[in-house]
This record gives sequence, C-alpha cells and structure tokens, in this order.
Amino acid sequence: MDTLFFIASKITQFCIEPLNLILLSVLFALLFLLLRKYALCKRFLQMTLIGFFIIGYLPLSELPLRALENAISPIDLKTLQPDKVGGLIILGGAIDGDTTSDRQQVSLGSAAERATKAFELMRLYPNLPYIFTGSSGDLSPQGMPEAEAFKQLIQEQGLGAHRGYFEGRSRNTYENAVLLKPLLIEAGGADQPWILLTSASHMLRSTQIFKQQGITVLPFPVDYQTRSYLDWTGFDITHGAQQWATFLHETVGLVGYWLTGKI
Repeated sequence: MDTLFFIASKITQFCIEPLNLILLSVLFALLFLLLRKYALCKRFLQMTLIGFFIIGYLPLSELPLRALENAISPIDLKTLQPDKVGGLIILGGAIDGDTTSDRQQVSLGSAAERATKAFELMRLYPNLPYIFTGSSGDLSPQGMPEAEAFKQLIQEQGLGAHRGYFEGRSRNTYENAVLLKPLLIEAGGADQPWILLTSASHMLRSTQIFKQQGITVLPFPVDYQTRSYLDWTGFDITHGAQQWATFLHETVGLVGYWLTGKI
C-alpha cells in the first residue's frame, strides 16, 4: 500500500506542475487548431496567457507560499537546553544522488540548507547525536542513496567523529518518520524531543506526520523561499513556477496524507 501511495504521489506531482499544465494547454490549442475548432483553440490560448501571468507574477505565488513557510515558527536556540533534547533529525531532500554518483562528488540541490545548517548545529551542539533519514524520492532511483552521500559529506566537513545514525530506505516523509523510530531508541533519546530540520515549506506536513507517529519534535525550518515583504513589480516565470510547484506539492501532500490517515 505504501508503494502505491508513493507512485500515486509522483503521478500527482507531475500533473500539478505549473509548466506542465501550461504545456498541456498549448497542446490542446494546437489540437483544436488542426481540427479547425478555432473557438476552442482561442479559448486554450487565452488560458495559456492567463496561466503565464499567474505563474510569473511573483506576488501571486509568494503570498500562499509565505503563509505556508510561516505556519511553523522555529525554535529559539538561545533558550534551548541541550541536555533535554534527544538530538537532531535531518530530513533528506538536499542531495542529488544521481549527479553525486556520476560526478563522484556530493552535489547539493536547491534545499542545500538542510545540510549546511545541520553542520552548523552539529558544531554548536557536539554532544547531541544526529539522524539522517532519506534514500531517494525518484520512482526509479539510479544514483547513490542520500544517506550514503551524506556520510561522505560528513567526512568531507570534518564531522566524522560526531555520533550519527543513518536511515537509507525511506522515499517520502511518512517513511522517514516510520523507519527512523528504531534509531531514536538506539541513540538513547526516544523519550525526548528531537530537533527536526527540513525546508520551511515542508515543516507543517513534517511535524504533523511525526506527531502522528508519536515522535515529539522541535521544528527548525530552513531553506526559506519567500521574503517578509512583496515585490509588487516582480515577474519571473522560472521563479514563479518553482514557488507554485512547492506550494501545490505541499498542499496536495497535506490533503493526501490526511485522507490516508498519515496525519
């Protein structure tokens, strides 16, 4: 059942990608042009132009994404008591396993802060253990699992002596939470809250999933994609498409996880 859920989530993700929807609209316009259905062709071309405006005009994507990123506030490290914390949980999603395998060096993607901020926290709290959880979110993964790549990255950063645990089978956030539970016991902090590090847009869904699994977490969101103010003149198709894709991915994910009882 989890495999079917994973496959369905990937199909849904493809279908809600903003630029995929734009492409589909153009294809329909071309189809109706060939069929000489000019009214329908015109309608789909109009939809395409409107779609480009909605995607590219940045305030339209930043407003909902900013609300999602602000839904969970980060913990205040100044008030954190390390002796009352189990450790640090780092969710995968920052490493491109295929490129890492191909180029023989760890390649960080757009969520690189999940790794770089983790290094900062490890140095800040050297006595706290960490758990990295993640394999690959691809339907047919070809490269190095993220957990293996993170091990390599830890050595390169001079943090190899830091006590760490790795879970390298999970494909999504639900599996992250389920499969790392034995490692919480092994690390000796199953009855304590753990600092959870993931992207700000992903934190709301993550905290709900971990709560459902009985794991108490202290949220530490990173990888913010929006600012505290809006640029009302901003227009960028690429940036807007990324923001809409992130927002739709998380929103549909929240609904899907709720419908299946995972949150």
